[in-house]
Amino acid sequence: MHAPVHLKIGSRQVFAIAGPAMVANLTTPLIGVVSTTAIGRLDDAALLGGVAIASVIFDCLFWLFGFLRMSTLAFTAQALGAGETRELTAILVRGFIVAGLIGMALIALQLPLAAVLFDLMGGSEGVTRAAKTYFVIRIWSAPLALANYVILGWLVGQARANPALALQVVINLVNAAATILLVLVYDTGIAGAAIAALLSEAAGFGLGVMVCRRYADGGFAVPYAELFDRAKLMRLLAVNSDILIRTAALIAVFLFFTAKGARAGDVTLAANSVLNNFLLVSAFFLDGLADAAQQLCGRTLGARDARGFADSTRLVLLWGLGFALVVSALFALFGPNLIDFMTASESVRRGAREFLPFVVLAPIPGVFAFGFDGIYIGATWAREMRNLMLASLAIFLATWWALQSFGNAGLWSALIASYVSRGGLQAARYPALYRKTFLKQSL
Repeated sequence: MHAPVHLKIGSRQVFAIAGPAMVANLTTPLIGVVSTTAIGRLDDAALLGGVAIASVIFDCLFWLFGFLRMSTLAFTAQALGAGETRELTAILVRGFIVAGLIGMALIALQLPLAAVLFDLMGGSEGVTRAAKTYFVIRIWSAPLALANYVILGWLVGQARANPALALQVVINLVNAAATILLVLVYDTGIAGAAIAALLSEAAGFGLGVMVCRRYADGGFAVPYAELFDRAKLMRLLAVNSDILIRTAALIAVFLFFTAKGARAGDVTLAANSVLNNFLLVSAFFLDGLADAAQQLCGRTLGARDARGFADSTRLVLLWGLGFALVVSALFALFGPNLIDFMTASESVRRGAREFLPFVVLAPIPGVFAFGFDGIYIGATWAREMRNLMLASLAIFLATWWALQSFGNAGLWSALIASYVSRGGLQAARYPALYRKTFLKQSL
């Protein structure tokens, strides 16, 4: 055990990671926004609903394996803080192996997977037909998309935010350009949007491997005994399984939300999908600060720096609240114009405007939901995060059940309640976990 080292943590350190991450994350919703807008210009609510359902399925399917990015980031930051530089390449290669195995399994299981997922979503016949066309093409991007999670986590975990920024921007801009070209110029419809997503993940992976090789000490060669160290593999398995369950509970909230919107009709589904892009913008924006929390909390924990950990927590939450207020104000001012730009359907425009106030409110509780997610992941408090997320899911479902007579307004209210409970429960548990973690290290 090495002696604790105090790392100076200030706003500069936070934004050295959060700034590039915010820019990159703000381009990420372009995948959904551009696809939604391109299909939306065709003025067909069934097609728009189809791309909405398919995009949500892939967002959730890949998000379910987001532990690849989260655990890679946390373990990398902790190894960096502890001065275990030889472990860094091993973490990357382990992540690639797991990503490849999961991606190939998803491709092999695509037919039964599609049947189950589309049955659960409950869209109309036209919506489901369009969504299936998208699904059978984009599923082939699974190994690439998951490997890109590993690459991004590894880079951010070392506080190499600028290369991570460049990689995400390339992925998202290739997707946007290819979607516009294939859908609007070559009139390939929803299939073109899926092909564009596949091409963007391939471009990102190729670039990412080159970037990682540059930073990997001695290339990707790792001794077998080091790569498959039993203690490290067991810890990886434990953390990843807890994050997987936590993420599944979080996904259940958004799948339930989308499915209930689908059963309310194509127009409600389409209106909610337009507003969901607003949520993605605010979420990925706040997630930039969560990235900073993951790296800084992981690194300070690895260095056994209790004060630096506390400083990281405080700064991330304070800056997050400031940014959330700005985002909410922008949604309130420009939301109606953005809705009109994203869809040509008057009925969808009216529906989206009706529920815009919920989207304006969402970033405020989102600060604490995303901020504490980042803190808990960086500290690898995975079991506690899992349990609190399961409690938040129960609160979401109870709120929906109590308010279901209010229709789509009740559904949106339940979603806001899930944000509030997710952040609030983690905030309440944080002091005890902090004391336990650093008291244990000091003994």
